[in-house]
Amino acid sequence: MNNLPEPVRVVQLPDGTYTYADHLPVPIQPTGPQVVHQHIHQAPPDRTVQRIALGSGIGAGTVAAGVYFGPLLVGALTAIAANLALLAFLATVLARGVVSVVKSGGGPDGKAAAKTLSKARKRRR
Repeated sequence: MNNLPEPVRVVQLPDGTYTYADHLPVPIQPTGPQVVHQHIHQAPPDRTVQRIALGSGIGAGTVAAGVYFGPLLVGALTAIAANLALLAFLATVLARGVVSVVKSGGGPDGKAAAKTLSKARKRRR
């Protein structure tokens, strides 16, 4: 009296994977050798700048410094450009304010100058 279950058989399928034999619907017949076509499309990382720098005698420390300080330089230049743009805007607003104050309270000379400017503008059109 043997109450033990049958041992489970593991078989290798033609595609190379393993499975239990009791899950297969039909017995597996070995077929000939299988040809696997594998196409790998992966571009290597672009290290052109590092190769040029190291090939021309620049050390690895210089390359690392360029990698580290390059973005910092771009950020600093962007901040400077933003500050200059803000200063230019403020100068424009202040100049316009000064002109309007001179026009409104400049007395007869200011009014005569404003008239002359407005006539000159009208002639250009």
